[in-house]
Formats: sequence, structure tokens, C-alpha cells
Amino acid sequence: MNVVTASSLFLEKEKILEIFQLVYITQVIDEKTALLGKQNKGGTFHLSSRGHELIGVCAGYLMRGDSYWGLPYYRDRGYVLGKGCKPSELIASFLARDIQNHSSGRQMPDHFSDKKCKIPCQSSVVGSQLLQAVGIGEGIRNRGVNEVVYVSIGDGGTSQGDFHEALNFASLHSLPVIFVVQDNNWAISVPKKEQTAGGSIAKIARGYEGLRVSEIDGCDFSSVIKSFKEAITRAKSGPSLIVANVPRIGPHSSSDDPKKYKEDLDFTADTNRDPVKQFENWILENHLMEQSQLDLLKEEIIDEVSAAILLAEESDFEREVSENDCFKPHLEKAYILSGQGDEVVMSTAINHALIEEMQSDEGVIVFGQDVAREKGGVFGLTQTLTEKFGENRCFNTPLAESTIMGLVLGLSLDGFHKPIAEIQFADYIWTGINQLFNEISSYYFRSKGEWNLPLVIRMPCGGYIQGGPYHSQCIEAFLAHVPGLKVVFPSNAEDAKRVLKAAIHDPNPVVFLEHKALYRQRVFAARKEPAQNEIFPIGKAKVIKEGDALTIVSWGMPLVMAYEIAKELDISIEIVDLVTIAPVDIETILASVKKTGKVLVLHEAPKRCGFGAEIAAIISEKAFEYLDAPIMRIGGKNVPVPYSKELENCVLPQKQEIREAILALATF
Repeated sequence: MNVVTASSLFLEKEKILEIFQLVYITQVIDEKTALLGKQNKGGTFHLSSRGHELIGVCAGYLMRGDSYWGLPYYRDRGYVLGKGCKPSELIASFLARDIQNHSSGRQMPDHFSDKKCKIPCQSSVVGSQLLQAVGIGEGIRNRGVNEVVYVSIGDGGTSQGDFHEALNFASLHSLPVIFVVQDNNWAISVPKKEQTAGGSIAKIARGYEGLRVSEIDGCDFSSVIKSFKEAITRAKSGPSLIVANVPRIGPHSSSDDPKKYKEDLDFTADTNRDPVKQFENWILENHLMEQSQLDLLKEEIIDEVSAAILLAEESDFEREVSENDCFKPHLEKAYILSGQGDEVVMSTAINHALIEEMQSDEGVIVFGQDVAREKGGVFGLTQTLTEKFGENRCFNTPLAESTIMGLVLGLSLDGFHKPIAEIQFADYIWTGINQLFNEISSYYFRSKGEWNLPLVIRMPCGGYIQGGPYHSQCIEAFLAHVPGLKVVFPSNAEDAKRVLKAAIHDPNPVVFLEHKALYRQRVFAARKEPAQNEIFPIGKAKVIKEGDALTIVSWGMPLVMAYEIAKELDISIEIVDLVTIAPVDIETILASVKKTGKVLVLHEAPKRCGFGAEIAAIISEKAFEYLDAPIMRIGGKNVPVPYSKELENCVLPQKQEIREAILALATF
């Protein structure tokens, strides 16, 4: 065995030379794809990895195998090659071709995804992968397995809040995560002195107790290998942050001209630090190869990449997509509607559903703000879960919605966990909306079905409780607008329990909206508790009152009001409870409208651009000829929900307004 001891690396000569080959392949792919981008072959956008080759390849090479997860950012092509991904697939991805991995042209180049290499689907969003990596790390800790997570980012990304939230959670829970900042001093055109207070990311990060922080020369082979070996060894006891100083030798992208903001001296300094050239010199100094041998090896690599390009060009383009491409196919199991249990309110039904699912599946876990132990959430819906199932399966998070959303995504990737996250109030999802809208919703589509996310996000919502502007919002229209999310909004205890179970069984992300005013409402919302094996399928509406004079389509608290009014009036009113907002049950709505010829769409959220407008538009398109009157809509006023009860009543739909609309529609 030929072991190099000059730098105390204890790596066989063959492994060192294999790492060099991968480093040089990374450089050659960079150079050749830059040219391909100008040849009208499918790919036009090029992201340079020049200067970053060594740090990424070494990390990927040392973390090959099923014990290592990797979430590399877009300039970390070296990691992906080091991990074992095929050059031809990376080139085909650059050319937007239809291949198994790396999104098949659904994303821009270097947005990596390769399930066999444990590289989850990456995106364009700067820093979003950090909290997802932490979620994977939390899953590793929960399962008690010997695995490690690698996640990389550029120095500009450390300005994102997700960077600090990720370091905080990983340090709090001693997670096996290796964070790597590839620091090239530039965030496109913004220098680090305008990004980082004090100019040192490492210095700032050292404030997180339990986080091992090191700053290295990312162009020095010996330093890079040593740092990663130490971080991998330490991962069992906690996270590490490696800040690797590297040059950015190329432009940010093919859309960038660095001459507009870099000085000549900057270009010279970066070129002089070229890690590929430094690695060549290191190999020569350690007598691992002669210059002639190196030159021959480099020529062979150029030929290898050229062959990979030809192979990539043989792949065709994906020609069509459909709305079905956003969800993993899922057949609902048979369900029984018995309702033979004792009468329970909605909050109890939800609590029991969580308990039953956690008993039947060890992968079901619950987390969020204040959900653990005796507190059991601000509304008490998760009470007894920690006591019954332990701290690992019902735990509190920091007060940070982006953390919660990143965790739920990461936890759902391992094929074992079915995480249920609670956002304390729907009004506060907005700081986590990047993870929900940009990441979770499109994950299955972006990876072309390579990855799916079996997760549930519970959100208490709605007004009528004097919650004011920040504890009263109904946000279903925002959620329904985003492709890739299933959104449910049950209005009684029976449906809440059954639909929550359906959401937990679904292999796709489901947002489960719960109206706070209905948690303990008894007159309408309390029902006999369904049995443990009962579910109600997502995507189905319910006719809760039959009639033939007019149809009311509603959900949430206004549905309750409409039902009470309909029972009082001598009018044959049919009421459709949507139950699911997305995908909406068009067939049930249209069948009712065709029967009655008149329809009132009623919801609590502001009328302008509310989900009722979507329903009205669909009815107009598909059942216009059956209408005997204009479609009527009632929604909240287009103002925030005030705290004062008198003002809240003025803003949100009230019984009198609903009654008058029904009478007007009935006599039209």
C-alpha cells in the first residue's frame, strides 16, 4: 500500500489520484459547458464552479456511500462528481434533457438531485437547503442511525436568516450536520465587506455553543482533507462549520460580467490561487506522478468529458407536463363512515387522530412552537403526546417558522418519517412561506417524481374570536394558488379526524387548516367520533343538506352560519361543504348547481381574490347554461380583521348578511 505521509493524510496514492481526476473533470466540464451554452443545444445558462472544484470533490469523495446525505448548492458541482454522480447526466441536465436525475430540464443547471447518491432536490433559492439539511439531521438523531449530512452554501448565503436558524437548531440538538461555506468573497457583485459584519463568517458562527468552527484554505489539499475527516469523525457528537476560502475564477454566471465590479488585481489574485493548479503542484512535490504522466492523464480526462457530452446529447427533451406531475399518485384505501363513538368536539377529534396515527406508525412525529409536554399547544390539541410517545416524537421548536418548515421538509425525505408540523397561527406562516411555496410545494415536480414529501402542516386559522389582525387570517386562497399543495379545511369533528388521517397517509404535502372558533363549538361542529380506521378522502366535498332551490358552497365558520340559517328558512337549500380546498371537488359543486340553478359562494377571507372567485369562475365556465341567476359571493371586507368585537363583526360575514343574500337569490 502506497500511503502518503508527508501531510499526515494517510490516503493511498490511488485515492489521491482519483480525487485529482474528479477535480480536473469538474474543471473541464465547467469549461466545455460554457461553450455548449452558446451552441443552441438546449442549455443557455451557465454557472461557473471554477475555483470551487477541490473543496467540493474532497467532501463528496470522503462522504460516498449510503451513510452520507448531501445538499450541495449550485456552485458545488465538485461535490456531486465526488459523490459519484455521472458526468454525462450533469451535462445532460445542463442541456435541459430528459434524464433520470437532476430534474430533467424542469430546473436550471446545477440544481442537483440524485436519490441513489442521497442528494435531495436542490433549488435556486439561496440558503433554503440549510434548514432542510437540519431536518434530515433531526431524522438521523430520531432514528439513532450512523449517518451524516453535508450542506454547502456560498458566503453571500450566510446573510440569510435560514443560515443562522440552521446553525442554532443543529447546535441545540447536537445534530450530525457538516455546514460548508465556500467563501469566494463575492455575492455576485457584492463584496464580503458589504455582506458580513467584521468580515468573518467564522467569527460570527463561533457564538453558537456546540458548533465546531474552522476556517481553512479551500485550495490546499492537505487542509481540506484534514478538516473533512475531523468533521466526519465529530459528526456523531455534533455539528461542524467549515469556512473554506476559495477564489471565484469565473463569472457568477453566463449572465454576469465581473469586469463591471472586479479590479484587475482581483482577477490576478484569483487565478494565482487556482486550486486545480495547486493540487497539480502538490502531486508533483509529493512525487505521486511525473509532469508527463499528469499531462497524459489530463488529456484522457478531456476525452472522457467529450464522450460524456456526446452521450448527453443523445438524450431527448421532455416534451409535455401536466398538473398531475405535481403529486405522487395515491389511491385512498377504503373508508367506513360509521360515526358510532361518543360525541366529541373538533379539538378532541384532532388530538385523538394524532394519537392513533402515532400509535400505528412510529414514523409519525409532531413538532412546533409550544406543542410539547403538558402545554400541548396554545389550543391544547397536542396534549399527552409527549407523555405517551416521548420527547423525540413530540417536541418544541424555536419560535421560527422557517425552521419549522425546513425541518418538516428534511424529515420527510428519509422514507421513514411522516412529520406533522404545527404553525401556531396561520397568520405567522409568512416567515416560513419561502420553504412552503418555493420548496415544499414544487419538490415532487422539480425532481420529476424522484422525491416526494409525505408531510402535514397544521395551521389554526380564522376569526370571530377577537383575535385582531394577527390571529384571525384565513389564508386558503394564498395556499390554493400554489401548485403542488393539497389544502383541506374541515368544519366539524367527524371530518377533521377522518381528513387528518387521510392527510397523514398521503405521500404529498398537505396543509390542514383548522378554524379556531370551531375547535370547541358543539351545536354544529361536535359529532360522534369516527372509528380508528375511518378516513375521508382528500379532494371530495360533502353535501351536508340537500335541496333544489339554490346551492350554497362554503367552508369554515360561514358554513356553520349558512347551515343554521338554512334550517330556519322555508327554502329548499342545498349546502356543499368543500372540505378540501385544493384539489377542489368540481364535480360535486357542478352537480348541485345544475340541480338548483342558483348558487351562493360564501367564505370568511376577504372577498377580493378569495377562493370563492375561483369557484364562481369554474361554475361560469362549466355550468353557465344551467344558471337561473347571477352567481352571488359573500366574503370578508377587504381590510385586516380588527380586534374590537364591533369592528370584527363589521368586517367578517354575519348571519344577517347571509340571510339577506339567500332571500334575494331565492326570489331572483
